[in-house]
Amino acid sequence: MDIQISDVALKWFKEEFGLKRGDMVKFYSQIYGTSPIQQSFALGFSKDNTPVNMAVSTEIDGITFYIEESSEWFFDGHDFSVDYNEKNDEIEFTYNKSKNRCFN
Repeated sequence: MDIQISDVALKWFKEEFGLKRGDMVKFYSQIYGTSPIQQSFALGFSKDNTPVNMAVSTEIDGITFYIEESSEWFFDGHDFSVDYNEKNDEIEFTYNKSKNRCFN
């Protein structure tokens, strides 16, 4: 699984959350939402500098974006990209089947 954060999304996170080097953003599954990969579940995020069991992470400008093992099921073998939609003034997620999957 891979996490991609666009430059405009990174800028949005910095401005909205006041993020600086060393800060962390957790992506997690939440009930009662919509997503193209899980019925009745959506992806949420929060500033959270206390990861428990990080499954996947990426660091940009000293800011770590991550997913805990407890939310890894949500992605069902998908990578995801985070972008900012200026017209709608919101963060958007795109999910693509991972090319880095291992099959036993």
